[in-house]
Amino acid sequence: MTREFTCIICPNGCEISATIENNIVVKTEGSLCKKGEEYVVQEITAPKRTISSSIKVRGGELPLVSVRLSDFIPKEKIFEVMDEIKKVEVEAPTHIGQIVIENVLGLGSNVVITKNICKRQ
Repeated sequence: MTREFTCIICPNGCEISATIENNIVVKTEGSLCKKGEEYVVQEITAPKRTISSSIKVRGGELPLVSVRLSDFIPKEKIFEVMDEIKKVEVEAPTHIGQIVIENVLGLGSNVVITKNICKRQ
């Protein structure tokens, strides 16, 4: 079987054609770098994603602050991780790099703040 992929690892966005037999990638074409081939193999064997979202800020100049995961998680865990993120509120001020959930769901990824928010005056 042949499947088409658009690589999301770098800005090139390579269109990769992969020949797959018994859930094993036996051949790829179209990748400009090794990362594209690795992406396709990962998509077939164990798809992973990262999440960007926002959480509530109490007493801040803004009501929400952006967060992201520090590492990829299994694709099938996205909704469970989002449920955990929805439970979190932080107190202003916030700082870039501040961890709000360490090792979310034991997946080895932290939920990290990506914006500084000052206290409301």
